Amino acid sequence: MIKKASLAMLYCCFTCCIAHAQSSVEKQLVESVNQQLSQSQALLIEAVNINSGTQNFAGVKQVGMLFKQQYDALGFTTEWLDGSEFERAGHLVATYESATHPSAAKIMLIGHLDTVFAKDDSFQQATIINQNTIAGPGITDMKGGNVIMLAALQVLQQHGLLSAMNIKVVLTGDEEASGQPLAQSKQALIDAGIWADIALGFEDADGDINTAVTARRGSVAWTLTTTGQAAHSSQIFTEKVGFGANFELARILNAFREQLSDIPLLSFNPGVMAGGTRLKETAASTFESFGKSNVVAQTAMVKGGLRAVSPNQLTETKEKMQAIVAEHLPQTDASLVFDDGYPPMQQTQGNVDLLEMYSQVSTDLGFAKVTAVNPRNAGAADISFVSDHVTMAIDGLGLMGTGGHTKDETADMTSFAQNIQKTTVLLYRLSTQQQ
Repeated sequence: MIKKASLAMLYCCFTCCIAHAQSSVEKQLVESVNQQLSQSQALLIEAVNINSGTQNFAGVKQVGMLFKQQYDALGFTTEWLDGSEFERAGHLVATYESATHPSAAKIMLIGHLDTVFAKDDSFQQATIINQNTIAGPGITDMKGGNVIMLAALQVLQQHGLLSAMNIKVVLTGDEEASGQPLAQSKQALIDAGIWADIALGFEDADGDINTAVTARRGSVAWTLTTTGQAAHSSQIFTEKVGFGANFELARILNAFREQLSDIPLLSFNPGVMAGGTRLKETAASTFESFGKSNVVAQTAMVKGGLRAVSPNQLTETKEKMQAIVAEHLPQTDASLVFDDGYPPMQQTQGNVDLLEMYSQVSTDLGFAKVTAVNPRNAGAADISFVSDHVTMAIDGLGLMGTGGHTKDETADMTSFAQNIQKTTVLLYRLSTQQQ
């Protein structure tokens, strides 16, 4: 297992061994990637053509079983973790631990099986547009990334190199809509992160093949509820009646904007709100309200999201928001509740070093340098639950394209071959440096 003390040694060895780029082994790996590209593309299309919207549990599991067969064939120990306890389909975990090189880096590969497209969505099938472009539901987010990591491992096995590696693959079934409670739905990720030294995520990030993610902002939901004295509107602002629930809500939101909106890499959004004499949430973020223009509002509510780049920023922001809420206009009250959410993937030196290693692979193979994505452009992802447990982590190594989460989702297949090559060589280098 890599300890933090040896992290610098790994980085030094990696960056000094530029001769790797010209090694016959790596040239053979790249050739094998290209030779099996049509096979990898066929598997990608097969996976895309299975609907696996998060709530289509049977479809999510079917995609999971498709990949389970592939990992079984590689000699991985595979397990389907049922998700009924957190109201989702479940997760696939595949593990390969070397009998001959137990001290090789323990590397975790992260993907997800589910998409945002429901079982009855009209967008269901992959369409080959031209030689370099394929459209399809979830092709970039993220069935392409799932195939990229698998294809790299298949090539490594063909060359007898997988036997010297320690790899754990986690393909979750609820990345697009997390199961609850999070403590259960994300346990497989956390357990794998504790096992691993290095984590690689295969999301498509910002869709630019020349970038990868070293930091992601966390995403936390919040609910603000305010109350006031119901009365005839002619009495608003009086000592007895006060300002009502709607003005209290407006005060708090405006104070959030004034005091917090200029903090770098912090964002918060009041997504839906309602207020009046009576207020009822009839479904998730769906309200039924009643009020009159001549009646002071008794209850108001807003649901929103908060994104922070580090645990400290998240904690400090929550404290500031609670302090604003506690000030209260006359004859009003308010409460602010934060839900569990995705933690931030904090920038670390280990992440920066791993990105530089990945970039070195890219340039050694004749591609462009890879730089870090602005965290403002990288949404929350499963790697955020892992990053605090490993010494090095990067994300965004998947299939690039445009139109994610829409019916225009389209993959740039030139990035498919390129990122399989880069992943294959990166895994080879990471493992051999520890032998």
